[in-house]
Amino acid sequence: MSKLVENAEKFVFDLFKNELDSTFIYHNYTHTERVLRSIREIIENTDISDEDAEVLELAALLHDTGYTKKREGHEKESVNIATKFLKEQGAKDATIKAVNECILATTFNDTPKTELGKIIRDADASHFGKKYFNEASEFLRKELEVQGIANYTPSEWTNENIKILTKKHEFYTDYALKNWQPRKEKNLSKLIKAKKKRNKKLNTEQLKAKYKAQYKNESPERGIQTFYRVALRNHIKLSDIADTKANILLSVNAIIISLVLANLISKLDTNPYLVYPTAIFTLSCVISMILSIIATRPNITSGEFTKEDVANKEVNLTFFGNFHKMKLSEFEWAIEELLKDKNYVYKSLTKDLYFLGKVLERKYRILRVTYTIFMIGMIISVLAFGIALKRNGAEIEDVLPEEAIPSAYLNLKDVDESGTAYVKD
Repeated sequence: MSKLVENAEKFVFDLFKNELDSTFIYHNYTHTERVLRSIREIIENTDISDEDAEVLELAALLHDTGYTKKREGHEKESVNIATKFLKEQGAKDATIKAVNECILATTFNDTPKTELGKIIRDADASHFGKKYFNEASEFLRKELEVQGIANYTPSEWTNENIKILTKKHEFYTDYALKNWQPRKEKNLSKLIKAKKKRNKKLNTEQLKAKYKAQYKNESPERGIQTFYRVALRNHIKLSDIADTKANILLSVNAIIISLVLANLISKLDTNPYLVYPTAIFTLSCVISMILSIIATRPNITSGEFTKEDVANKEVNLTFFGNFHKMKLSEFEWAIEELLKDKNYVYKSLTKDLYFLGKVLERKYRILRVTYTIFMIGMIISVLAFGIALKRNGAEIEDVLPEEAIPSAYLNLKDVDESGTAYVKD
């Protein structure tokens, strides 16, 4: 390796480290090293002079330096950077010219015209004929995506690579054709297989989606199942709501009765005018509790059925109350008979839905009455307490108004046989 090539290698490394944008995840120093290794691989196996070998190595190192300035037309920028660097290094004009011609030969859409141009062109695209082709290709796809140039899906990128390998790229040197072309064809074969596999999978998924959509549209089974599922779920949810409402009434009334027993009952002997309001209050709470219990009290049926009931499709096996006393073997037999007949299944679900509705109607009817009694009881109780308190206070004031009694006789009171206080003359 010449001193000029060593200096160029250090120059390019520092240039990329300091000035190349981090979004260049393919066109970076790693790619430059790969091109340099490929150049040296061709040089070692081809009859090339030392001067031409130096030119090729310099061109390999400097051919992508233009990416530090811009992407489009980076080859010309690379030529400017290479020219400036080589002049500073005291390179010959012929060397500079040859290096610049090699750099311009890396333009992908142009056909190289010189032997050196063909060599560097093959080295620049050597990843097509290498084992690391997939890795390098993926880095290039990601670079285009990150920089906002193009956003290829994996399927589109596979198609693009197949297009490039079959129509846009070719190796020019004998060495590349003998040593890299077979691997390129193998890489191409893998891409084609991957495309076929992806298309097959896509076609299978599309076919499944088509038949699934067709099945949904043409078969009423799914709609029927959805109807039963939603209806039964709604009925069960409404039943839970009814039980919750009944539990609320039970809890509230239990608390109220506890307070009445603890505070009012013990004072009725000294406050007889509170008897009737307290009785109304307590009675309404007790009735509300009784009705709440009735609304939530479960009903258990016989829990047995006969084979004739199953044969005649008269028993509903979806409700536990119809089989909880049966043996497991008998129940399993009945379920097997049920599942044999789709209409029997739907008939059982219909029965279950109907009787759930009947239970719900009873619960909500009793709860409506319960809440009505509780509400009216509260209103009447409050009014009764208010009237009792007002009347009791008025009677005391009417019997013995304090301002009508002389102060001298306030302590000389007597009580007549009726219990009414009076003042002695």
